[in-house]
Amino acid sequence: MMRGLAAMLGKEWLELARSWKWLWVPLVFILLGIMQPVSYYFLPQLLDAAGNLPEGAVISIPLPSGGEILAGTLEQYGIFGALIIALSFMGAVSQERNTGTGALILVKPVSPAAFVLSKWLAMAALVAASLAAGYAASWYYTVVLIGPVAVGNAMAGAALYALWLLVVGSSALMFSALWKSPAAAAFSALGTFAALALLTSLFPRQLAWSPGRLPAASRELLLEGAAGSLWPTVAVTALCVIGSVLIAVRAVRAHPAD
Repeated sequence: MMRGLAAMLGKEWLELARSWKWLWVPLVFILLGIMQPVSYYFLPQLLDAAGNLPEGAVISIPLPSGGEILAGTLEQYGIFGALIIALSFMGAVSQERNTGTGALILVKPVSPAAFVLSKWLAMAALVAASLAAGYAASWYYTVVLIGPVAVGNAMAGAALYALWLLVVGSSALMFSALWKSPAAAAFSALGTFAALALLTSLFPRQLAWSPGRLPAASRELLLEGAAGSLWPTVAVTALCVIGSVLIAVRAVRAHPAD
């Protein structure tokens, strides 16, 4: 049994509160979520207010469907949300190792597994809460301004994107344990994220099992109502997350302080 997990988890939650991450990260997700349906709905008025149009010109832009709006919202999270998560947790392990705090904690009855897992659980909770808050806000304004969206497809699409963001957060945590520099950890995590997405888009059939398929599958669910079999992708994604945590534990056990 992992020693000190409960105490370490309480410490991580308190640090998230002291750094205001429990406030500003969900707020950023909420703002990103609201911007998508609101900007599309008021786009004709915004273009009209900008002026420079011939007299009598009428702006007529067809509204996208509710599914397209939510898919666009999730794409925003895939870009800006991933960046926020990587930056928020790039120093989760490296900072404590560099300052010697990690070594002091591990001298106490706290195992390296508990040390890393507490950070991962705190990260996962923040990602889930932020995505849920932002997506709920986007869903609400989409229904009010644009039109209804199938509940099952909307929730399944969000769940797939949550897995994708967990890959980013787990990578940031792993690289934070491997590298001394928080900036290098963030760069490595975002590079892994971008490489997975790019390779999967270039070779969709060969890499149908890749976690990089999750964003496209989420969009397919929202727009078409189906995305084919996703179990291989979900299984490989889970293995990647677990592998990232195990590598981080091994790195902390080998080098508790630098």
